[in-house]
Amino acid sequence: MGKLWDKGYSVDKEVEQYMAAEGYLLDQALVKYDCRASIAHAKMLGKIGMLNKDEVRQLVKALNGIIALDSNGKFSLKPQDEDCHTAIENYLTAKLGDVGRKIHTARSRNDQVQAALRLYYKDELGEVIVLVKKLLISLKSFDGKYGRIGIPGYTHTRKAMPSSVHMWSRAFIESLEDDLTILGAAHSLNDQNPLGTGAGYGVPMAVDREYTAKELGFSKVQGNPIYVQNSRGKFESVIVHALAHLMLDLNKMSTDAIMFSMPEFGYFVMPKELTTGSSIMPHKKNPDVLELVRGNYHVVSSYGCMIDSIIGNLPSGYNADLSLTKGPAMRSISITKRSLSVMALFIGKLAVDKAACKKAMSQELYATNEAYDLVKKGVPFRKAYKEIAKKYSK
Repeated sequence: MGKLWDKGYSVDKEVEQYMAAEGYLLDQALVKYDCRASIAHAKMLGKIGMLNKDEVRQLVKALNGIIALDSNGKFSLKPQDEDCHTAIENYLTAKLGDVGRKIHTARSRNDQVQAALRLYYKDELGEVIVLVKKLLISLKSFDGKYGRIGIPGYTHTRKAMPSSVHMWSRAFIESLEDDLTILGAAHSLNDQNPLGTGAGYGVPMAVDREYTAKELGFSKVQGNPIYVQNSRGKFESVIVHALAHLMLDLNKMSTDAIMFSMPEFGYFVMPKELTTGSSIMPHKKNPDVLELVRGNYHVVSSYGCMIDSIIGNLPSGYNADLSLTKGPAMRSISITKRSLSVMALFIGKLAVDKAACKKAMSQELYATNEAYDLVKKGVPFRKAYKEIAKKYSK
């Protein structure tokens, strides 16, 4: 079977391989979403009289068959498939003949790709949100067990003022709750139906875009067809930057846990089953998992920069550069999901050494309290500050 754009000539093999790159591998995750969008599109074509009822039935049955094959690992994409969209249409044509060839009526691969990606991102962002909530449960449980224990607070990596496990836990709980707001905004932005806009300039027939939006569960129709293409990469950027905000919290949480669990601190007790050893030093229990979570923030953040760079300076409308934004977006989602899952596991097993924390609550932590005790007696703050500063400068 040929390419969707086949005009009777062959593309140079090296060029073809360069263009395929890893696209067919990434597209394996999009098979069911393209089929769902194609089912809605077929039903819409039936609604406007471009397909008869039997043709719609055949297409829907065949597309559901592909979804079933894919779920059982029996619809594997190959480099020559170019992408999942081509593989699916070729399958439909081989199975249904001319009926299969009709599925692309009133559709371009541009809006077809966008529809599959939007559905994929919706589901994946939904899963990220669920994982954030699971991490919140772990943090709240940790706070419930150990929140009353005092620990030093730090500025400039030096002891500053009294803090507590509760204050530390709540800092991340509140930040993750804000992250949910950011993720919700990214989800809402992505929740727009691109089908029916063709290659970016509409299609020369009356299609029912509201119908396909409802069939696919999109909250609205994305109106302007040029903007549909311009938003490819833009929406991926918003999603990845939202994930980067989330990964930044995991980065800081990991850094704190690594530091607080160092023997020199000893406030946190790291679960040994979540640590790894050294190939030469028998005593080591290393926090590799936290170091990888910490490092993966930078990976996700760099993917956001990559997408922003790819989409910059492009003219309006579709350009093949935009296809390069799919990989970094999909990889960012995968990294973030795995990081959230492992952090929920880690926090759920993390313990606090009450004795080590109590020992660390040294007198200088209370210097500001002492200054304010004088202020409460009527001493101007600057005089109180200097008086207490003399005490601790000895």
